[in-house]
Amino acid sequence: MTPSMLTVAALYHFARFDDPSVFRAPLLELCQKQEITGTLLLANEGINGTISGPRAGIDEALSHIMALPGCADLEWKLSTASKRPFARMKVRLKREIVTMGRPDVDPRSGVGHYVEAADWNALIQSPDVVTIDTRNSYEVAIGSFDGAINPKTDSFRDFPAWWQANKKKFDNKRIAMFCTGGIRCEKSTNWLLSEGVSDVFHLKGGILKYLEEVPKEDSTWKGDCFVFDGRVSVGHGLREGPHILCHACRQPILPEDQDRPEFELGVSCHSCIATTSDIDKERFRERQRQITLSKARGERHLHADVVDDLEN
Repeated sequence: MTPSMLTVAALYHFARFDDPSVFRAPLLELCQKQEITGTLLLANEGINGTISGPRAGIDEALSHIMALPGCADLEWKLSTASKRPFARMKVRLKREIVTMGRPDVDPRSGVGHYVEAADWNALIQSPDVVTIDTRNSYEVAIGSFDGAINPKTDSFRDFPAWWQANKKKFDNKRIAMFCTGGIRCEKSTNWLLSEGVSDVFHLKGGILKYLEEVPKEDSTWKGDCFVFDGRVSVGHGLREGPHILCHACRQPILPEDQDRPEFELGVSCHSCIATTSDIDKERFRERQRQITLSKARGERHLHADVVDDLEN
């Protein structure tokens, strides 16, 4: 890693926080002191987040989080970014650290069988296994595992309804599930267990761990992996991918998509031009004008960076 590279840490942990609000201010103060940017979510069920900064600062933040109640076994995934992937640091209080909208789902009570990255290919290539991508449609669109089922959901909240509508198709099959970093599978596999599915598996560490550990020549992954920060996507070896973001719809596009007639910077792309009104587009144009003026003055506009949210 060159001196100019920043360290990115993706983390989550399910733990019981009786009052997560007491952790907010100390976390925010520490991250700001260490010149860390990103987003951390706190809820009664634990912590989730992606943060970026100097490696020493990231190590300090991870040590702090591991000292929180029930977080000693915190796991995280590290990668790098060539430029700051977040505009600022936020620590938010939420009802859920990843929103499924099912209060009865509790990964601490049981989840599917973890599968290490090195063993994933053998599992999903078995004839009695169905592989399900638990991510949202715009994420699946730029990359997924060969042969994986795309539920075509717009939000993780939609997954339980999709499963209930389709579960009969998977009778007598083992279920293998995956997501970006593993957190959605903690909840989705707990949900399937409650639905009576016993043979359910999920990729430990998610796609990020797989892309980090499995050589490209041995990989069954096709495309790139969407990430919820300014890098937009990563590929094998967690190298930054080619994608950029449409600032109107927050969906990933390729650089060459800017040459398409539907593209207008900050206003529309081929994915969203038909889904927004003329009033929306004019509002987006005004926002883009303000961003351009801020850049000309050497300032950073509040909305210049829009990929600063987490999996949902």
